[in-house]
Amino acid sequence: MSEAVRSLLQRWGASFRKGTDFDSWGQLVEAIDEYQILARHLQKEAQSQHNNSEFTEDQKKTIAKIATCLELRSAALQSTQSQEEFKLEDLKKLEPILKNILTYNKEFPFDVQPVPLRKILAPGEEENLEFEEDDEEGGAGAGSPDSFPARVPGTLLPRLPSEPGMTLLTIKIEKIGLKDAGQCIDPYITVSVKDVNGIDLTPVQDTPVASRKEDTYVHFNVDIEIQKHVEKLTKGAAIFFEFKHYKPKKRFTSTKCFAFMEMDEIKPGTIVIELYRKPTDFKRKKLQLLTRKPLYLHLHQTLHKE
Repeated sequence: MSEAVRSLLQRWGASFRKGTDFDSWGQLVEAIDEYQILARHLQKEAQSQHNNSEFTEDQKKTIAKIATCLELRSAALQSTQSQEEFKLEDLKKLEPILKNILTYNKEFPFDVQPVPLRKILAPGEEENLEFEEDDEEGGAGAGSPDSFPARVPGTLLPRLPSEPGMTLLTIKIEKIGLKDAGQCIDPYITVSVKDVNGIDLTPVQDTPVASRKEDTYVHFNVDIEIQKHVEKLTKGAAIFFEFKHYKPKKRFTSTKCFAFMEMDEIKPGTIVIELYRKPTDFKRKKLQLLTRKPLYLHLHQTLHKE
């Protein structure tokens, strides 16, 4: 084992233990941050294409599966759903595998798959790419998109069971206005419900790819079932909509802009909300409008109450 690999494994191990310690102490925000940072590093190594990597392809697959488990545990800590969560004791079983990755040759203990090959962006990297956005305009549709990795499918969830006296919310995403709408490749919207600290209150959902593009609009016409009764949403919560599209020149999916809806805006009927520049600010502290043009996210809300 080279000194570089030894040092790398030590850093991974220390980060893994730090995350599980935070987790066991109930410091969930810190645990989630540590898990997500380590997962990103593991994914980056698993997806590296350089020939001088000291990890075999099988070892990279195992590293990628560990990254997936870290993401699953992170999601479980943020989820309000109790079933089928990835538990801390499950995650701890992976520490010796990560520590002995060069000699591990058994079957992976959990039935998970590595995340699809994609570019992993470090914090802050994606927003720096915003300055390159205009360079792609006019040429974004060139080439053959079929030659690139498959993009995200829809991950919409069904409506929750009704409860007496409780209200469920369905949001129809009708369309979004963008000056370069026709140039967006495989656009979709990620919907999440966050508390004031930016922590997920419900599972995150992705729409299917947009149904059509027309002039300055990308049309979706898809219903999102919010996975929590309105009365159970915490004070200061907000529903976020992140518009994402595929960049063939760079071979990754990027967030182009985002919008959000606060609790006092939940009411039946049509609503249009403003678009903001990335990076997505889940804490709503430093908001900057995407454009001065009258371009918005168009939604329609339906409330269901027993």
